[in-house]
Amino acid sequence: MRLVSYNVRYFGHALKGLASTATSKQGIADAIASLTPLADVIALQEVETKSIRSTAAHRGAPPAETQLDAFMRHLEATMQRRGVPMPYSAFYFPAHVYGVGPLKVYTTGLAILVNQQTVNVLKGNSDQPFDITHRTERTIRRIKQTRIAAHLHLEDTKGHAFHLFNTHLSLPTPWAKEFWSQKVKMGHGKNQLTEARAVSDYAKHVAHREPYLIVGDFNSAPATPVYELLTREAKLQGAQEVLKQIDAGRPDSFSTAGFMQLRMHLDHIFGRGVEFADLRDTHAFGDEVSRFHGLSDHVPLITCFEPARVS
Repeated sequence: MRLVSYNVRYFGHALKGLASTATSKQGIADAIASLTPLADVIALQEVETKSIRSTAAHRGAPPAETQLDAFMRHLEATMQRRGVPMPYSAFYFPAHVYGVGPLKVYTTGLAILVNQQTVNVLKGNSDQPFDITHRTERTIRRIKQTRIAAHLHLEDTKGHAFHLFNTHLSLPTPWAKEFWSQKVKMGHGKNQLTEARAVSDYAKHVAHREPYLIVGDFNSAPATPVYELLTREAKLQGAQEVLKQIDAGRPDSFSTAGFMQLRMHLDHIFGRGVEFADLRDTHAFGDEVSRFHGLSDHVPLITCFEPARVS
């Protein structure tokens, strides 16, 4: 199986995240369609439904078209130009809505694309994604962005079942006292630890003894409490660590995201009961060799794996 995990920044990188554009969708569609071999599953973070932000820069789009619908339209057209039948079906997992009444200013969510030629979908939780959000008594629920774990139970053409969990953890909360005393913050927040434990416990419970992967934007670097929780306590293996692409003891050894001159390692692919084979087409943020260069403030992680069995 070939897996892509990618924070697409609401397909709005061309306008610095202010609004999604057809240019961003087309660029990402072109890059995904150019992968050889094509991915079997694609986990996307930061995907909207339909809002002012997702439609402000678009004219002539169908009234009911969501952001994911629009992206799939671009992807299908790209596949057709390449002479390849559109293999992907899309599943959307809504997380949060910012707005007043029926007016949606912007929305948040996750998506998973499945190659129907190589993967069967057995079940999932797109109708009700699992809420992993850390909340306190002081949390203002309208402001605090809901964080979720998206899940699909999948099966390859050989009948090997596995589970995919897609997530996007919160940033470390500035409301905690230790936030202001810590020099390094990403991956050290107590709220992040709570959410990481929630998604890992949920995955372990749902997958039971079948292989599973937890992927996404964890807003956490290696060698941080969040990374240690997932690899040591939850006994997950990081694909980049296993395949020696990173030194897990150095949080700055590889960057998956960037802002101006700042470089961060925030995105990960974790697995249990799977064997990681390669990370072909995975490049650090800023590497101009990557076909995804300049398309988002993150780069995708791309790996091949084989489902085995959870011991």
